[in-house]
Amino acid sequence: MEASTALSRIGLAGLAVMGQNLALNIAEKGFPISVYNRTTSKIDETLDRAKQEGNLSLTSHYSPRDFVLSLQRPRSVIILVKAGSPVDHTISALSEFMDSGDSIIDGGNEWYENTERRIREVSDKGILYLGMGVSGGEEGARYGPSLMPGGSYQAYLDIEEIMKKVAAQVEDGPCVTYIGEGGSGNFVKMVHNGIEYGDMQLISEAYDVLKVAGGLSNSELADIFAEWNKGELESFLIEITADIFKVKDEHGEGELVDKILDKTGMKGTGKWTVQQAAELSVAAPTIAASLDCRYLSGLKEEREAAAEVLKGAGMKEEVGGMRSGVDKKRLIDDVRQALYASKICSYAQGMNLLRAKSVEKDWNLNFGELARIWKGGCIIRAVFLDRIKKAYQRNPQLASLIVDPDFAREMVQRQAAWRRVVGLAISSGISTPGMCASLAYFDTYRRARLPANLVQAQRDLFGAHTYERIDRPGSFHTEWTKLARQSKAGVDALN
Repeated sequence: MEASTALSRIGLAGLAVMGQNLALNIAEKGFPISVYNRTTSKIDETLDRAKQEGNLSLTSHYSPRDFVLSLQRPRSVIILVKAGSPVDHTISALSEFMDSGDSIIDGGNEWYENTERRIREVSDKGILYLGMGVSGGEEGARYGPSLMPGGSYQAYLDIEEIMKKVAAQVEDGPCVTYIGEGGSGNFVKMVHNGIEYGDMQLISEAYDVLKVAGGLSNSELADIFAEWNKGELESFLIEITADIFKVKDEHGEGELVDKILDKTGMKGTGKWTVQQAAELSVAAPTIAASLDCRYLSGLKEEREAAAEVLKGAGMKEEVGGMRSGVDKKRLIDDVRQALYASKICSYAQGMNLLRAKSVEKDWNLNFGELARIWKGGCIIRAVFLDRIKKAYQRNPQLASLIVDPDFAREMVQRQAAWRRVVGLAISSGISTPGMCASLAYFDTYRRARLPANLVQAQRDLFGAHTYERIDRPGSFHTEWTKLARQSKAGVDALN
């Protein structure tokens, strides 16, 4: 098990939970691997786990030099350290001993422009570079993640055989594909996380409506989500939600979910997604609403104070009265349909953001293939993604998932239920910003004519920004105020 003369097929530096699990996954798939970490206790811990899990072919190295020299050439090194400057430090420590044609693969959640900078920096030494999104959490890393490598195609080819074995396996292949050039792998992982924010928000709203307006207990909710997981909503997030409702509180009565503080944490990828959407002028209201909700959830003390102030001002809870007249069975089915339709809009926004970036950077992303590699291993894995894959196979130039014939039909079939749920929530005072954002997105996108004509008139009046007409070509400017006064004077004269 200790460093031997036989060279390893691949190396992995950075042995926190994700790194350890990915290293064990690689070793278990039959690829001898060298591991390295700055703090040696993590190396020993990884070695112990490799022994416990069946004497896996994993060797430990305690200096960057020994680690790099233990690899067969061309060398491929995966680094899994905290994004930002730790990545730069690790690259500089390892690249000192690397040769032209060797590759570095960063598996962290890195900002895509940092990856593009590093590609340029290491290319001076002839080193190849990949920024590889890894999704699926620690479980995915150990037993099969979804992998999104972007950057040097040659670097990908050098590890393709390993990654295809290590990735989650679905019926149409392993959940890995070469994404594209530059920082495309990181960008795709970032948008994946933005979509994940939207999914989690929409599920929490479905829970809120069923619990507050429907009066459902946790055990009923567990059954409902388990049932939903057998149909069109079948997915990792729906499955784990059903499990969450079943867990009892070991420190008191009832279920643990009710004892959890309602403040959401975040790592930053959701925020980046919304910022990029704004930069690229792509509407992503469902993802933005989910981010806003995380911010508002953080204001726990302010929300508690606001509840008191508004109660004192005469605010009454509408919910109790609503609940007595609610048809539970119908509400459950309506919420299922509202959740599905809202999800279509959220994924449409994510895919449109990817398309806009792909055009800007000339990445030539394959959206059907992205949907396919998200079908397993990752947090947003869902049966639904196979439908998205097929939509892009039918039409690679699809403007939006909403206009795919199959999805369009489903949206139309579900819109009555969707509107009932949003209407009930609004009248009950239950906030459903994700579902509302999705519905507003759908209602705006499907309208051939919007009230933007009035906004253009206003912009022309106060800033001479000009406008176009629907009946003749060219740009126009009107002296709105002068003409309005003239017509008023004309009317006054008649009177």
